[in-house]
Amino acid sequence: MRQTLEPDRFEPIPDPRPSDEVWPEMTWPVPADAVLTGDTVRLTATDPAADSGELFAALDHDVAWAHVPGRPRDPRQLEDILRDLGSSGEWQLWTVRARRAIGDRPAGAVIGVTAYLDAHQRDAWLEIGFTVYTPSVWGTAVNPETKLLLLAYAFDTLGVGRVQLKTDVRNQRSQQAIARLGARYEGTLRRHFRRSDGTVRDSVLFSITSEDWPRVRASLDSRLHSIR
Repeated sequence: MRQTLEPDRFEPIPDPRPSDEVWPEMTWPVPADAVLTGDTVRLTATDPAADSGELFAALDHDVAWAHVPGRPRDPRQLEDILRDLGSSGEWQLWTVRARRAIGDRPAGAVIGVTAYLDAHQRDAWLEIGFTVYTPSVWGTAVNPETKLLLLAYAFDTLGVGRVQLKTDVRNQRSQQAIARLGARYEGTLRRHFRRSDGTVRDSVLFSITSEDWPRVRASLDSRLHSIR
């Protein structure tokens, strides 16, 4: 009897939570006066008019925007970008300031911007992204502490069940930084969106869930303790 060859068969993914409980709706939007404070950084809601000048001065480096579309030409254009992004009900922009001198930046100086984006209140998840720092603070406690503050606020105050992070497939430095946070690689979104130069990027996708959060928090606390 002739055997029929079956095409490659996808093995269905089992449900990891077959007895899942109802998850409450997340809190959103973030209160305008929310402040996230760590030992190294302080995050406040971005005011495009007030913050764009300092942000542009800190981030006026091609390398800082290499993998982030829309590098602004001047403070006014950055203000317009921040205002457009912040006007979306799914975004919360944060200005990152140094609480103590770090790199070549004195205490109190603006050192970067980051955001909650694509927030899904009904489904209780959001993304952390649009993260740009002045190059002099790369490799310091700034990014892990910023991410710890954002993750803690998302899981413990907003009540999310999932935080996702994604980056350009060409940005190996960012992929390694996200993995070091304890995020799990989920896959690559092929031909995902257009870069500033007109090419189309693949995006590498990671996530941290509420089940992962205790482990991730402990790991980040330990890591920050070792580098402070």
